[in-house]
Amino acid sequence: MGTQEFQNKLMSLQGNLLNFAYMLTSNRDNAYDLLQDTTLKALDNESKYVDNTNFKGWVFTIMRNIFINNYRRVVPLPLLTRLKISITLISRRIQDLKHRKDLSEQTRFQMQSTNFPTNTVFLSPCTSPGTSTMKSPKR
Repeated sequence: MGTQEFQNKLMSLQGNLLNFAYMLTSNRDNAYDLLQDTTLKALDNESKYVDNTNFKGWVFTIMRNIFINNYRRVVPLPLLTRLKISITLISRRIQDLKHRKDLSEQTRFQMQSTNFPTNTVFLSPCTSPGTSTMKSPKR
């Protein structure tokens, strides 16, 4: 692919690239900056483009990578670390809930399989027959 053809293809993608940049940044000025950075980087790396490959995908990947690198520079590392910790805690909580659900299902299955009477009253160790833990109102 010649330089002129490369530039024509790149210019024909400007509208699509701007839409994608705006979707990533949610800011018009930042979207135009990202578009400009992407266009310059694509032109600088024209020699690295392999003919007969997905040109549009190649350029969009450049834009996405520039956006990610810029985002990493802006967001402080402690915030990223806190997000990773939060994600870890959430995934552990989900695993715990799944484990509890499995135990609950196992208990229900065991009770059903042993014909355990469901109307049996269990007494707590701190109460004895004939006593109540609730106080009756005075009349």
